This record gives sequence, C-alpha cells and structure tokens, in this order.
Amino acid sequence: MQPYHQISIIECGELLVKIPLELFAVESPHPYQKLGATYGEYSPYYLRESVVKNLIKAQNYLQLLHPGWYLQIFDGYRPVGVQQFMVDYSFGEALRGRGLSAEELSPQQREEVWQQVYEIWAVPSLDMNTPPPHSTGAAVDITLVDDDAEVIDMGSAIDEMSVRSHPDYYAQSNPHYHAHRQLLRDIMLKAGFKRNPREWWHFSFGDQMWGWLYNQSNPDYPVTARYGRLI
Repeated sequence: MQPYHQISIIECGELLVKIPLELFAVESPHPYQKLGATYGEYSPYYLRESVVKNLIKAQNYLQLLHPGWYLQIFDGYRPVGVQQFMVDYSFGEALRGRGLSAEELSPQQREEVWQQVYEIWAVPSLDMNTPPPHSTGAAVDITLVDDDAEVIDMGSAIDEMSVRSHPDYYAQSNPHYHAHRQLLRDIMLKAGFKRNPREWWHFSFGDQMWGWLYNQSNPDYPVTARYGRLI
C-alpha cells in the first residue's frame, strides 16, 4: 500500500466526460494505444467532469502567462487493464535496459526490477480501497507546448523510470528545466490540482493522492477522496 491509500473514498458518482481536445495539445496517436493497450468504451482522453473543468482553468491560467502555449494531454483515464499492460511493458523495458531476460533473473534481481517499475507505476490493484490513481478518472499526465507547437524540454521524458522524474531533481543543477516544471506545477495547483511527489507530469484532483497531499497542507480541515475506481 501507498501512504495515500489511508485516505477513505466516498464516491460522488460524477461521470467520466471527454476532454475537449480542441482546447489542448495532444500526442497522437496515443502512446499506450500505439503499444497495444486497449481502453474499451472510453479512451485516455476522458476524466471526471470536475477534473476536466479544472483542467480548462489551468489552460486559461497558462494562456495568461504565455499566450499561445498549451497543456499537452499525455494520458488521463486508464482502466486497471491498461495499468496492468503498462506495468508489464515497463518491466520488460527495465529488463532490456539492464541487458537481462526474465528467464535468467535471480529472485533479488527480479525484486530490484519490480522496485524500479513501481517507483513510477501504481500497482494495478482491483481492490476498491486501493485503486490506481488514473483508474479513478481523476489523474492526468501532462506537459507543456510552446507557441511554436514544440514540446517544452522538462529534462526527462514522461514515464521515465529514474530519479530525474522527481519534480525537484533539477532544482540545483538546471534552473531552466526546473523553471518549466515549476510553471506547470503553479498553474495546476492554482486550478486545484496536486502534483505527485515522484512525477513532475502527474496531477490529480479528488482522488486519494489528492486528498493525502491536501491534508498534509490542511491538517485542521481534512478531506476524503471523492473519486474511486471506475473499471
């Protein structure tokens, strides 16, 4: 279990709605669908209704600071089946990065690789009390695109399984990358989101992680999560 799983979920029943992609930048085709992930009746570009409204607010804040810049939606709603698909895929990528095959792994090596994977990926749990954040429709992975339609360099790729993914990794070593990450954080926090402490690109509103982070800053006025797992 993760620390944020201590937050109770009181499902509000809000619907998943399609993100109005005309207001944002989008990577197309979707990265996980290119790999073979299947989303079923929805797509990666769905989120809970209030989450979408707040995402639009964040886009408007960005436009005030940098006219012509856009939030690029990398991934939104993610069924547990897709979470499992990407966890398995990332395990294979981690093996390839180490020059190993699954058949030759020692128990210790296997444990080390899984630890690397779960530094970034939530466990694809089917327990309604411990849903992966994206499976609630309340988490979104995003980056920035400038007025030349170029993706802003954040110093590491989304989903990179390394310490470079930590939001403050470049705080001392590269003010340029850090400033971009802080800009993304600032506009998202202003719109009500909270940022994953381990991933510069992951923001949520209303799920367990959001509640856990909110309560750390507001211990006298604790909240519960309003969104649980959908599928």
